[in-house]
Amino acid sequence: MELHILEHRVRVLSLARPGLWLYTHPLIKLLFLPRRSRCAPGFRGTDWGGLHSRFELPPSEFLQVAEATWLVMNVSSHSGTAVQAAGVTKIARSVIAPLAKHHVSVLMLSTYQTDFILVREQDLSVVIHTLAQEFDIYREVGGEPVPVARDDSSNGFPRAQHAGPSPTVHPIQSPQNRFCVLTLDPETLPAIATTLIDVLFYSHSAPKEAGPGDPGPSSITFFAFSLIEGYISIVMDAETQKKFPSDLLLTSSSGELWRMVRIGGQPLGFDECGIVAQIAGPLAAADISAYYISTFNFDHALVPEDGIGSVIEVLQRRQEGLGL
Repeated sequence: MELHILEHRVRVLSLARPGLWLYTHPLIKLLFLPRRSRCAPGFRGTDWGGLHSRFELPPSEFLQVAEATWLVMNVSSHSGTAVQAAGVTKIARSVIAPLAKHHVSVLMLSTYQTDFILVREQDLSVVIHTLAQEFDIYREVGGEPVPVARDDSSNGFPRAQHAGPSPTVHPIQSPQNRFCVLTLDPETLPAIATTLIDVLFYSHSAPKEAGPGDPGPSSITFFAFSLIEGYISIVMDAETQKKFPSDLLLTSSSGELWRMVRIGGQPLGFDECGIVAQIAGPLAAADISAYYISTFNFDHALVPEDGIGSVIEVLQRRQEGLGL
């Protein structure tokens, strides 16, 4: 298994909807104008937020930017001569759980193509030390992977870790929306530009309230667009998908739909460790596939629609076991 530390250094931001008009032009430029080596996910919900690399937005009262700078990592495994991406539940035991044990806060960004792990730049030495026994670690320099020596990771780093506080067990909600995970040929991006701009910047509907006994709101507004190294990934609900030309958006041959589990009753913050592990660990143990998307305020797991009942049961059992 290989762990690649990419060249991107990213910041996490949140943009309140009333101030969106101030940033529409620079964000559209970010999405549609060619830029070398860019990482530009965008999420639309109650607030518009995301991650950006090598791109500056002017400050305002509507814009919140997390203090830390984050590094982007990707796990791959060799299968013959091809390199196969590993899903978030596949790396729960090898990456997510060890980092949580060593008190490293992580964010996750699953895309159509692969999964990205974000760690704070200041935690990099801990990350390398923790994962060096499991992975061959490479750091991209000038677009080329350079091996990270295992000896360098432990030089001056204490091997014994003190026990930290038990992680907070956060409530979960499961809205009734059905979601699609899609991709798009970058050459056809101009063909959906008008619709994409409307969905990201102008269309908005308030979340619908849950009925009695439902585990979450009947629907929430969620749209995730990521453009990373020329690869596009889009997550949207099935109703929003109807606005786009069906012949341009690509999905798996099964056309599988996904349900969401949102983690957090209040904004999660960035200092707490083990949030992703709380979700990815039990799902991996139950052999349930999942996409995982962290945003400025909440985390979101997408699981196969036909398995949502099992997912809620598994996660609620874990919460009860930890005394929530």
